[in-house]
Amino acid sequence: MLHVSRSVTVRRPRDEVYQFWRRLENLPGFMRHVRAVTITNDRRSHWIVNAPAGQKLEWDAEIVDDRPGVRLSWRSLEGSDVRHEGVVVFRDAPADRGTEVEVDLRYDAPAGTVGAAIAKLFGEEPSQQIRDDLRRFKQVMEIGEVVLSEGSLEGTGEGPARERPAQAPGPEVEVRR
Repeated sequence: MLHVSRSVTVRRPRDEVYQFWRRLENLPGFMRHVRAVTITNDRRSHWIVNAPAGQKLEWDAEIVDDRPGVRLSWRSLEGSDVRHEGVVVFRDAPADRGTEVEVDLRYDAPAGTVGAAIAKLFGEEPSQQIRDDLRRFKQVMEIGEVVLSEGSLEGTGEGPARERPAQAPGPEVEVRR
């Protein structure tokens, strides 16, 4: 199984951060590769995610440990196309700076190591995805939205980075010296 672990400090109270994450239907709002999470009951959910080359993957997952404000862990159900498990730990940050959020994921990449290599070619390397997801999560929690601009690597579109050549300002843009 592939293993990815990342963390971020969010300047919000731990219970608020946990509650937002625990509402799994919020995840597509900051996880670009997650198309949808549908809650099927209090412990189970159905996931649809983007895969390399415009494909999609689906699986059902169950929450196996839920300690409000402290820890949330899950795993895909037996027989799923994707074997996936993860845990999110919520801790008070030092010096009253908010909440440390640590995400630890393990999963079998579709098509094994070949699938993982293909994902890297498409700019969908799991470690980078989680780092970007956590950066967007921090933005949502701290300012209420994901901030994208022409200058960000993500541009203003969906999916992996959409870079384009720099362009001189058009006639409608005043350049001050």
